[in-house]
Amino acid sequence: MSTRHRVRHTRLGKAPGHSKANLRNLVNQLIEHERIVTTEARGRVMRREAERMVTKAKRGLAAGGNRVHAYRLLMSRLNQNRASVERLFETLAPRYAERNGGYTRMIKLGARKVDSAPMVLVEFVDSPLTTAAGDES
Repeated sequence: MSTRHRVRHTRLGKAPGHSKANLRNLVNQLIEHERIVTTEARGRVMRREAERMVTKAKRGLAAGGNRVHAYRLLMSRLNQNRASVERLFETLAPRYAERNGGYTRMIKLGARKVDSAPMVLVEFVDSPLTTAAGDES
């Protein structure tokens, strides 16, 4: 019987390198488009990572925070995607400056037709996309 002591991530049925690359790409897409449709398992893992990225950007912008250090950390975690990191610092971190966590939401969409995998919509709360589309209730 194997134990899960000190295991900090979910493999998502892939090799560790493939899982990590897939997760980074999903987070990049979420930051770029502010909403993404994916499977529930991937959404849970991606949501945790995306919230950590927003928190790092917020700490970098805070008074006394080290913006260069936060910028470099985010660049290393987001596959050197400069557009995503700049979007974090310019758009998302200021938007959530007064919010203590809970930057994303997951909306269950039902099963995917091909393989019955549970699908979710992961999006940033207070996004202009959600208010314009009337998804807020």
